[in-house]
Amino acid sequence: MHVSNKINLANMESRSVQLVLLACAVIFILSAGLALLMYPAVFSQPLVLRGETLRVSFFGFCAVSVLLIAYLAERQTTISRLRRRVLEEQRQALEARRQASADLINALPNLNSFRDRLPMEYRRAASVNQNLSVFVITITPADGSDPGEHSALIGDAAKSMGRKLRAEDSLYLLYPGYFGIVLPGCDGVVMRNLEHRLGEGLSDAAGVNNRFSYEIQSVKYPENAKSAQELEQAVCNLLPAAFWKGDSFGAYVGAPTR
Repeated sequence: MHVSNKINLANMESRSVQLVLLACAVIFILSAGLALLMYPAVFSQPLVLRGETLRVSFFGFCAVSVLLIAYLAERQTTISRLRRRVLEEQRQALEARRQASADLINALPNLNSFRDRLPMEYRRAASVNQNLSVFVITITPADGSDPGEHSALIGDAAKSMGRKLRAEDSLYLLYPGYFGIVLPGCDGVVMRNLEHRLGEGLSDAAGVNNRFSYEIQSVKYPENAKSAQELEQAVCNLLPAAFWKGDSFGAYVGAPTR
């Protein structure tokens, strides 16, 4: 059996089996030695061990006991060191994930880009008599979730949505936790299929623990809006009340109607 302070995570299963076998062997040796050494005291007569052999067996028994204690203490120290290393690697992985999510969120087009893109798409749709739709997706972290994880949740949601969009679609971060997706030439069937795909992706990103919930709302031209300004107004009405406090976009399109 190889004994070393360096433990490879890939070999943890075999090391666990080795430790169990060693423990069983040492327990058997100690039990048998204790029985042999205690036999004369219990039955008041020697069994097999006597004289020099008895002394050698006694000191051997003591040595095995000391070695076992030393080995278990050393293994415990190694396991504690390994546990600290695993926790540190988990912390570093979590920090890297948070940083990646923050970088992704910062790289997303913002509200100003959305304002520039929407009128252009509206004019294009109106000129060729096509539909134009906008999804507003709300991401709400689960109750009791770590506030430090919120940016990671939003980043995971953004990645899942980006994988489900068509090449001509564009994703924007309108407000923290609120995404806008401009969908040019998207009719009813395509829109329903895309909404279903987005829902599947967001459910997968939320995981079995439901790290966040989501809501997908849509605004369509010409069904819900007849002009670019009405389309912007309808989208803006789906944003939270905090958005309207001093925001330039809110001042641009007017106060909410709800």
